[in-house]
Amino acid sequence: MSAFTVLNPATGAAVRDVALASVEETDAAVARAVRAQRAWAELAPVARADALRNFARVVEDHVEELAQLEVLEAGHPISSAWWEASHVAQVLNYYAGAPERLVGSQIPVAGGLDVTYHEPYGVVGIIVPWNFPMTIAAWGFAPALAAGNAVVLKPAEMTPLTAMRLGDLALEAGLPDGVFTVIPGAGPVVGERFVTHPDVRKVVFTGSTRVGTEVAAGCAGQLKPVTLELGGKSANIVFADADLEAAAAAVPGSVFDNAGQDCCARSRLLVERSVFDRFLELVEPAVAAWRVGDPNDESTEMGPLISAGQRDRVASYVEGANVAFRGSAPEGEGFWFAPTVVLAGRGDRIATEEVFGPVVAVLPFDDEVDAIALANDTVYGLAGSIWTRDLGRGIRVSRGVQSGVLSVNSHSSVRYTTPFGGMKASGLGRELGPDAAEHFTQTKNVFYATS
Repeated sequence: MSAFTVLNPATGAAVRDVALASVEETDAAVARAVRAQRAWAELAPVARADALRNFARVVEDHVEELAQLEVLEAGHPISSAWWEASHVAQVLNYYAGAPERLVGSQIPVAGGLDVTYHEPYGVVGIIVPWNFPMTIAAWGFAPALAAGNAVVLKPAEMTPLTAMRLGDLALEAGLPDGVFTVIPGAGPVVGERFVTHPDVRKVVFTGSTRVGTEVAAGCAGQLKPVTLELGGKSANIVFADADLEAAAAAVPGSVFDNAGQDCCARSRLLVERSVFDRFLELVEPAVAAWRVGDPNDESTEMGPLISAGQRDRVASYVEGANVAFRGSAPEGEGFWFAPTVVLAGRGDRIATEEVFGPVVAVLPFDDEVDAIALANDTVYGLAGSIWTRDLGRGIRVSRGVQSGVLSVNSHSSVRYTTPFGGMKASGLGRELGPDAAEHFTQTKNVFYATS
């Protein structure tokens, strides 16, 4: 058994060594899940709902503990970490209503009664990234459990602590052993075993497009369904008729939240040419005011990057770029990088590839048609924003931009009550929203002859 040392991104100091599971240990966890799943699925819907609500209550009682763990392992500002821990409880409460809503249908046919049933897959394997360890985990396990599946969850090696604690809290809340299991491990070991194990009947993966493609190919070999939430290079489109002050004030939060380590980050800022210079004048003080520093300080808006390797990767994109202006960041220990605004050209690497850091590439456009073409000039299609006072334009552009989640006059991407997912290289399938639990089921059709 090997181990991984979790580091505090704000200091670079070691937090804890976490043992990484082997293939054999993964198989044992899946076997426990198989045994537990049948009884879990056979519970009355109201009993499964009560169990999830109790899980939510236990999480609510441990919000502070979970938030502190998130600060330690991921470098998230404490104000964000409090929200994330509370969000887990909210997602559990929302999907606690799903067991009693998973209703089939009766289809009129001759000679009998035809009905459909929603039946769980069985065991679902969920692979979680390091950028939002708690929230993305909950988006997968809450609806999967609500639908009657057992879940085995692999957190990212760099950020396993909150997921491991959620596994403990599930047991404290009374979920049966084996129904929800967290297995820290390496992707090529545990994640790969989820893909190849015949008893893991569905896989949910959030991460890079490169790895997601490999996961999809592996699952395809077994005809195993997969949900993928992958990369993004989202556009923030600002038209000349927009409320420029409001749009400029929203720029830092749209791209520098979580130090830009967000697939939904609006990392391409597209501005109508007639207001291009004026808009950058408005953005500069907003970036300068963005508070970067100690994650334990409640006023901090941005913490460090996750690792030295990630910091070096982000720096490689900025090196030699035409930097318009930068914010500030601490120096010394920790994996810090200042918020950076870059003037880019069409086709530039920094304007087309996912940087996954606090860097935004700014490009001008000429008109509505040009804006849509520029927004779509990427392999990705996850999120984006459109700023305009013209309702008709907002509708036209939102229909023209090839992204799964868009906001008009806002940079908000995610609500657990609405569907979330990407187009093109940003993924397959949808998470969240009222139908998410149904996506963890298979439809069975039964005809009962009455003659």
